[in-house]
Amino acid sequence: MAERRPSLQLSEEQQCRIQRLTAAQPTQRIESEGGVTEIWDERQEQFQCAGVVAMRNTIRANGLSLPNYHPTPRLVFIERGQGFIGITFPGCAETYHAHTTQRTRERSEEETQRGSGKDMHQKVHRIRRGDIVAIPAGAAHWCYNDGNEELIAVSINDLNHMSNQLDQKFRAFYLAGGVPQRGQQEQARQKFQNIFRAFDANLMAEAFNVPQEIVQRMQTEEEERGLIVIARERMSFITPEEKQEEWGRQSAADNGMEESFCTMKIRTNIENRREADMYSRQAGKLNVVDRNKLPILKYMDLSAEKGNLYPNALLSPDWAMHGHTIVYVTKGDAKIEVVGHNGQALMNDRVNQGDMFVVPQYYTSSCRAGNNGFEWVAFKTTGWPMRNPVAGYTSVMRAMPLQVLTNIYQISPNQAQGLKMNRGSQSFLLSPGGRQY
Repeated sequence: MAERRPSLQLSEEQQCRIQRLTAAQPTQRIESEGGVTEIWDERQEQFQCAGVVAMRNTIRANGLSLPNYHPTPRLVFIERGQGFIGITFPGCAETYHAHTTQRTRERSEEETQRGSGKDMHQKVHRIRRGDIVAIPAGAAHWCYNDGNEELIAVSINDLNHMSNQLDQKFRAFYLAGGVPQRGQQEQARQKFQNIFRAFDANLMAEAFNVPQEIVQRMQTEEEERGLIVIARERMSFITPEEKQEEWGRQSAADNGMEESFCTMKIRTNIENRREADMYSRQAGKLNVVDRNKLPILKYMDLSAEKGNLYPNALLSPDWAMHGHTIVYVTKGDAKIEVVGHNGQALMNDRVNQGDMFVVPQYYTSSCRAGNNGFEWVAFKTTGWPMRNPVAGYTSVMRAMPLQVLTNIYQISPNQAQGLKMNRGSQSFLLSPGGRQY
């Protein structure tokens, strides 16, 4: 079963007392040697209502996002580029080894002669544009861009998830690096620092059984380089797609941990046209990634969708039964309307590429694509997303008896029939320019 959120009394800052929804851009920017980290303002009402923190990481070619973990699950969308991601689960087997350059191979041979073993590690996953990547709470992870273009990853952290027993403030625990003391915001310096820095060097040296000089490097080496660094040399790895995972099938039967996490997929591509969950020749397509397509989301209680509306096409007005929806615009523009329970419009704006906004649970929203179409990715704070469309083949209106519609709207039976049936077999994606009366 999916994890449920505890029904605790919401604090004042978490209550969804939203007066206005607006499209938002990142407000915080952290420059690093190997890229840029941008963060949306978590203090905005819409993000506090949804209980999420959103960020966008841009990793330059040969850039390495330093390993870190956080007390909340994270769902990532790869907007551009390709690379590798490593997610470390405690207790899982180390059955992979890195591809090596000649320089690294010579160094490894020297270490082997001195009695060192080969470099073994857990799975490393190939990621590419369109991937949704699931990172469970507490799992240390890193990302490396081995391509020739920037790797851009947009993500949300679910602060309301039951794995987070701290508070509603975003935290990231880094195993290296940190925000430089100069030229960055104080708030960023407090959130993103190397956890090893404050430990006693002698204690750490004893724990790792290494010279104290190595511990000192761990504490200070990458500090001025930020959260994303440039690797000294190109790296490559063997991924699960390149190796038969016989060890996983054998060990999964004996170890519940390995069965649930070690052998689970953490990524899937959401832009596969053949796997579209909704498709209309006149309106567009919609792909959904939920706990059925990516079972690890069952433990994280998150999901995502990727939509593409053709020019001037519509989404039926609808509300989400489970969880909030955090929308990130990837291409084009659209007119968005959101209405609350009081019948007031909370949003009636045009959104563009790079904008992000929240549609709270049960609030009704609609969308009309602009002249150049509209593409988006939406993160949902539930592993079981369910829509209630107002218009179309699967709509609330179509499910109601004619007599109910004629009485509540004071219309004729023919008009009620048109309200139910005029969209024909179109469901949620609606073509532009319906019948004119």
